[in-house]
Amino acid sequence: MKIQTLKSKLKYAYGPYSGVKVASVAIDSKGKEFYGVNCENAAFPSGLCAERAALFSSVVKGANIGDFKEIHIISNLNKVLYPCGACLQVISQFLKSDAKVCLYNYDLSDQKVYTLNEIMPYGVRDCDIKN
Repeated sequence: MKIQTLKSKLKYAYGPYSGVKVASVAIDSKGKEFYGVNCENAAFPSGLCAERAALFSSVVKGANIGDFKEIHIISNLNKVLYPCGACLQVISQFLKSDAKVCLYNYDLSDQKVYTLNEIMPYGVRDCDIKN
């Protein structure tokens, strides 16, 4: 994954209300990349974050939930933007527990890397809701 490719996807993000644009790429265990951007909506709860856009769209392209090794997230802000709680929950279902969650600010001067277990240690997992 080239960070400049991810950064270039910010031009497709739709953030007319907040001005915040986010791009994400989720990478599965085979190295296949799935991109997503945030899309805001006038009815605020109806928008979709870049992380979930990347992961949800991967399903229609044949990806396997639980088979992702990393996700990268960049925004147009001068600070690292962390995933929201809803995205963290979805990430916890799609990524392996030791997968990397990589965060970047716009000029790439600040980069954070976490394992999924570090950034979301208590997500609801399949085993929590199955008998």
